Amino acid sequence: MTRLHLGGGTPTILSSKTMSLLLDDLFHSFQQSETFEFSVEIDPTEASNSLLETLVNYGLNRASLGVQDFAPNVQDAIGRHQSFEQTQSVITFLRDRGLAAVNLDLLYGLPHQTADSFRQTLDHIIGLKPDRLAIYGYAHVPWMSKRQVMIKDADLPDNETRFHLARLAKDSLQDEGFQAIGIDHFARPHDALAIAQNNGQVRRNFQGYTDDQSETLIGFGASAISKFAQGYLQNAVATAAYQDRVQSTQLAAHKGYEMTMPDRLMSRIIEDLLCRFTLRFTSLSRDFPKHQDILTAVRIQLMRRFPDVFFINDQGLEMRDWAKPLVRIIAQTVDSFSANGVVHSAAI
Repeated sequence: MTRLHLGGGTPTILSSKTMSLLLDDLFHSFQQSETFEFSVEIDPTEASNSLLETLVNYGLNRASLGVQDFAPNVQDAIGRHQSFEQTQSVITFLRDRGLAAVNLDLLYGLPHQTADSFRQTLDHIIGLKPDRLAIYGYAHVPWMSKRQVMIKDADLPDNETRFHLARLAKDSLQDEGFQAIGIDHFARPHDALAIAQNNGQVRRNFQGYTDDQSETLIGFGASAISKFAQGYLQNAVATAAYQDRVQSTQLAAHKGYEMTMPDRLMSRIIEDLLCRFTLRFTSLSRDFPKHQDILTAVRIQLMRRFPDVFFINDQGLEMRDWAKPLVRIIAQTVDSFSANGVVHSAAI
């Protein structure tokens, strides 16, 4: 395996003993590649020093810490309390034991978040010297997340403020030497993700942007999604149902989607847009020679719907710099082409 990532929740609530049993089984079952990376999502409010020590002893070389925001009133509103000191303590502990890389996650668009408060959080973050950052826009979906019911719509920044918060983050980080990756990631020039971008090898999967070139992703645990060359599988969502399937049939997946070649083409187009802000007509034509009609249709649709967004280069279409913040909307539009009869729905 090229990557092992423990996340999807809070793996650091496990005891050192349980974590050791899990990692023993994983490393016994899968041989590590020469470029193997072991990363873990860490909650600084719950991770014990003994567990962190265990992870380091098993080869942890990238830690990912969710911060969201350090402002006390913002943390009160979202019900997540995590001080700067707690976060700094965990990072210092891991760095002192030789950890090579630290990722931090932030959110903009949170209740009571202002430009001044977010700038203070960014200053704290920069002081922690992370190697990689992901800065996501908060999605308010109380009908899907019970925890969000307590958040009032009136306390959320409006769309204009959200845009300025995202711009503030980008400008502040680039001023500090971070390299922008796609729509929501930033990395130091020495980081593997920045190097991959410079080499044209950045990809996007369920965890965001990655430099991992493997075509196979195996998800363990309830609701986890696996990706194969042929398509996608999702494990049973409820924990009890997941356990029952494993114990009775030894197959955790309960549904899947088989990708057709047109699906794969649409997936590549969307990945091109999200990772490189381009539609590389030349390389896509080479890789999908039997589907030139689809590729041409998408190209024409993009130029018709977004005439000021793209310009033509020697590879195909490239987005203008001012339009790059809109790339997610444009990618969603490309996905809708399939629903309108261009190809079958793409599983993205």
